[in-house]
Amino acid sequence: MSELVKHKMFIGGEWVEPSSGEYLESFNPFTGKPWALIPRGKAEDAKRAVAAAKQAFTSGPWPKMNATQRGALLRKLGDLIAANAERLAQLEVRDNGKLIAEMLAQLRYIPQWYYYFGGLADKIQGSVIPSDKPDMFNYTRYEPIGPCVLITAWNSPLLLLAYKLGPCLAAGNTAILKPSEFTSASSLEFAKLVHEAGFPPGVFNVATGLGAEIGEALVTHPDVVKVAFTGGSVTGSHVYQTAAKDLKRVTLELGGKSPNIVFEDAVIDDAVKGAVSGIFAATGQTCVAGSRLLLHEKIYEPFMDKLLALAKTARMGDPSSMETQVGPVTTRPQYEKVLRYIDIGKDGGATCVLGGHAAQRQECGEGWFVEPTIFTDVKNSMRIAQEEVFGPVLSVIKFKDDEEAIEIGNDVVFGLAAGVWTQNVRRAIKVTERLQAGTVWVNTYRAVSFMSPFGGYKRSGLGRENGQDAIKEYLQVKSVWISTAADVPNPFVMR
Repeated sequence: MSELVKHKMFIGGEWVEPSSGEYLESFNPFTGKPWALIPRGKAEDAKRAVAAAKQAFTSGPWPKMNATQRGALLRKLGDLIAANAERLAQLEVRDNGKLIAEMLAQLRYIPQWYYYFGGLADKIQGSVIPSDKPDMFNYTRYEPIGPCVLITAWNSPLLLLAYKLGPCLAAGNTAILKPSEFTSASSLEFAKLVHEAGFPPGVFNVATGLGAEIGEALVTHPDVVKVAFTGGSVTGSHVYQTAAKDLKRVTLELGGKSPNIVFEDAVIDDAVKGAVSGIFAATGQTCVAGSRLLLHEKIYEPFMDKLLALAKTARMGDPSSMETQVGPVTTRPQYEKVLRYIDIGKDGGATCVLGGHAAQRQECGEGWFVEPTIFTDVKNSMRIAQEEVFGPVLSVIKFKDDEEAIEIGNDVVFGLAAGVWTQNVRRAIKVTERLQAGTVWVNTYRAVSFMSPFGGYKRSGLGRENGQDAIKEYLQVKSVWISTAADVPNPFVMR
């Protein structure tokens, strides 16, 4: 075995060893073998990272910069990401097993987040408030909140970081990134670009390790004012409860069990592609996965014939090949979880009409592959329809009319996304109004943009990322009153 790549943490503008001297192995999901060593940070490292972020926020060049200067740094960072997109994409493929075609597209798109928020940095404006009090001038101003902890998931580390870091730094805050212990390598490589862009030391820090160790220490640190988290609902709930003890702000982007609803008037060929994109793209490892396919009973048979025919053509194998369409599951624990859920579906009475087991194809080697899996005869009350699998597993549910489709679509604890396939504009508008989801796509699926807010209803999260709404999650508003009166009135009476 070749020597493992050994990484350091990035704290206070310096590359540092973990205080414990311990490291975690990072595995290549395609080979199932370790390829890198990630620092196993502990509470001491969390203290060091927060101290660096606090110092950078309160003193030094960062708080002295105006918003236009901050924006220029963000745009320079965007340029550096664009110049290194292919290298970063290859690193993410090696670390998380996502397809090179998708990771390369993501990395070429990610600079837009830093351009957008770089441009937005000096366009955050307060207001002059019309006053009902004589001789008073009242206005508002938006101010940064302080050191923020950003916790990202393993499925798209740098894209999820862009959702958080762009608005965080544009608002004038400092950041401590805690990436998933399974996929930290690209985040540490990204820190080199932040340094090269010229951000002052301590403005951006990367502290790696286990959630129960360094993650917990970061969230509970009294000098952290906000936590932005992407991940599972159980961990998100714990982060929320922990942060609440110190009244920290939180943004949570959590799980989903999104309905992809196909009405009888849909263009079937387009909707079939949308169904495949919704669940088998990214190996189903996306929070917005259209894991519940709701089909109108009138088109059920022809739709399923086309769906199975297309799904069977999916090319599995090496994610670094541009020809591959379905890659491995990113982590061994998640691979085992997906297989358990397939058994839960079978035991619960659903019919497995495609896949239903680990992939044994030669082109999958020793990696953590699961065959694209489709269940029919699914009732929405089944666990396979209610719980997030986060893998290439689709539950197909029939419905008879619009009312039932909406009822089934909303009958989960999640509310992150939904898809609607119809040629009827009136139906599209009415159904999207009633679906309880933060994002609803009509005649498409998985479209995202730096300009459009993203977040969930119900147990899918709190707050919004992307778009102009995102930056206000990292700002606090101050109301300023100035008296223009010639003398001070009665001091015992509230003005």
